[in-house]
Amino acid sequence: MSDSILLSLSLLILLAGMISIPFLPHFTRAKAHLIFVILVAVITSVPAIKALTGNVPDIIISHAALFGTVSIHIDSLSAWFMLIINLTCINGALYGIGYMKPYDEQKANLSMHWILFLLFQSSMLWVCMMQNGLAFLIVWELMSISSFLLVIFDHKNKTTLTAGINYFVQMHIGVLFLVAAFIWVYFSEGSLEFPAIGTFFSHHQNLWLFIIFFVGFGIKAGFIPLHSWLPQAHPAAPSHISGVMSGVIVKLGIYGILRVVFLLRQDYTIIGEIIIILSVLTGVFGILNAAVHRDFKKMLAYCTIENIGIIGIGIGIGLIGIGRANSLMTILGFTGALLHTLNHSLFKSLLFFSAGSVYQQTHTRDMEKLGGLIHTMPKTAILFLVGALAIGGLPPFNGFVSEFVIYSGILLGINGSGPIAQTTLMIFSFAGLALVGGVSMLAFTKCFGTIFLGQPRTHLHQLPVEVKRSMLLPQYFILVVMLSIGLFPQFYFSIAHQIVLSLVPATSLATLPIPNSFLNSIAATGQFSIVFLLLMTLIFYIRKRVSLQRNIVTGPTWGCGYIAPTARIQYTGKSFSKSLGKLFNFIVLEKKKYREIAGDDIFPVKRKHSSHYKDLFVIKIFNTIVDRLLFSMNYFKFIQNGKIQTYILYGIFFIVIVFLGTIFKFI
Repeated sequence: MSDSILLSLSLLILLAGMISIPFLPHFTRAKAHLIFVILVAVITSVPAIKALTGNVPDIIISHAALFGTVSIHIDSLSAWFMLIINLTCINGALYGIGYMKPYDEQKANLSMHWILFLLFQSSMLWVCMMQNGLAFLIVWELMSISSFLLVIFDHKNKTTLTAGINYFVQMHIGVLFLVAAFIWVYFSEGSLEFPAIGTFFSHHQNLWLFIIFFVGFGIKAGFIPLHSWLPQAHPAAPSHISGVMSGVIVKLGIYGILRVVFLLRQDYTIIGEIIIILSVLTGVFGILNAAVHRDFKKMLAYCTIENIGIIGIGIGIGLIGIGRANSLMTILGFTGALLHTLNHSLFKSLLFFSAGSVYQQTHTRDMEKLGGLIHTMPKTAILFLVGALAIGGLPPFNGFVSEFVIYSGILLGINGSGPIAQTTLMIFSFAGLALVGGVSMLAFTKCFGTIFLGQPRTHLHQLPVEVKRSMLLPQYFILVVMLSIGLFPQFYFSIAHQIVLSLVPATSLATLPIPNSFLNSIAATGQFSIVFLLLMTLIFYIRKRVSLQRNIVTGPTWGCGYIAPTARIQYTGKSFSKSLGKLFNFIVLEKKKYREIAGDDIFPVKRKHSSHYKDLFVIKIFNTIVDRLLFSMNYFKFIQNGKIQTYILYGIFFIVIVFLGTIFKFI
């Protein structure tokens, strides 16, 4: 079956699903939706796999109304992202069956939700295939609108609606930049095809057009200061949507940046340095905010920003490698970025699914109200712990592999023959990445310990229990894929390596192959991980055998000789991260209602305390701009005064202007 027929079939399945789901019995709609998602994923994965093996599908559609030729091109980069999208969407659809069960009474709302999810999946896939600027913007807009409607599922909640509208507005600001970039290319080259961007770059300065593209795609990706939609949209959306959005929709911003990066023809070094500086700042800012927030879904949203920074560091290293004509540095940078894109989609969707399970059972996102859930939700606790270890970059999980590759690229840049300023930048990048990794472990130690360990901090309306198998199954599947990357990293590295070789200009790569020492290091990480897992399995097996021969007594958790008389005396998430928050109080802004106890206040009176953290860019920049804009617009309130006579006068005035303009031939 030809690729064009397969893609047409995927479109027909999408239409069939959107039409049929509302007419199916209510109890079968979620399962039917899952079947449609799997069918679309399987059919579109066939040409994607062919593209990864070297058989690049290329479909040309001619239509005069669409500015000439519209290309649907699936190369290895498109294929990589398409497979990530399909994998994440299948897991999200399966998890959503159980997660959305409490909303069964909202039949119409749920039907629309499943229809939008199908459209969301397909629009993301078509974003990766379109090679015509106009067609690309159309499917990009479909992706943004469908995801916006998915975010506001709970549209009766004012906070959810506000977060959705904020997301919608920012996505369209990004579209304005993309439109401006494509129009610039069209007026210069007379074409909206993506190769025309490369033609533009070949005889124009690359920096300014790239910056416009970067801003447009960077809003979707979540680079600072373009990130403010993530901490609002992710907590507001249903958790399976949060997992898919964090897992893949922000990666389509990365896809767009990579697509433009591989078309560059000059200015590699300056662009690479700009991306690295911005990415390090993004990573540090994201993880510092994640460490102090107590809404665990907002905390995960800031972790997404952090990991976008890590991916950006890889992209910057690859560009500097091209500028230096250092092929190994180029390969390590871009390969590390691609691997971390895959890895983040896995462990972040796992974390959002686990967080969704906690929210479904407790009806709160405030970790300070939780505690001791490992006793009632042990499987969810273990899955969240695995995701936390993976996102922290610890072996034997997948996060270690991609970060190891990026670290290797940075070290190569430090040891290379570049200028002193560039070497200094690499040293600071290494330090920044290390800081991000360390604070990440602190953030997730706080999160896991506060939610799952200790004793319940507040009385919940219902006793939390383990979630259903349909919600655990996709998490187990993600865990298996994560382990496969951690145990067999050379397989995934070789695929990402071939993608980079096929896309980076041949003149930028020397014939020097990757040293065997590095390939052996990659393989060794998997081998040591296998040994580590076998050793841990053996230890737990011996422990279990020994425990069976003894009487097991269950008691309260050891409290250093003191068991708190009330659960409120336990260590809280706020107290865990308070020192970090104070150290970086110029980045993480704490708004609190409390007067510190003075040193001479021996008998302080009863007082109340409340605090929450605000986003630096939102408070200091965006809110200031909005306030100034509203203040200026207030001067024009007299225009809308509610008087019908005035509105009629406006109409007469407009007619007179048009009449005079016609007489004097101004119009």
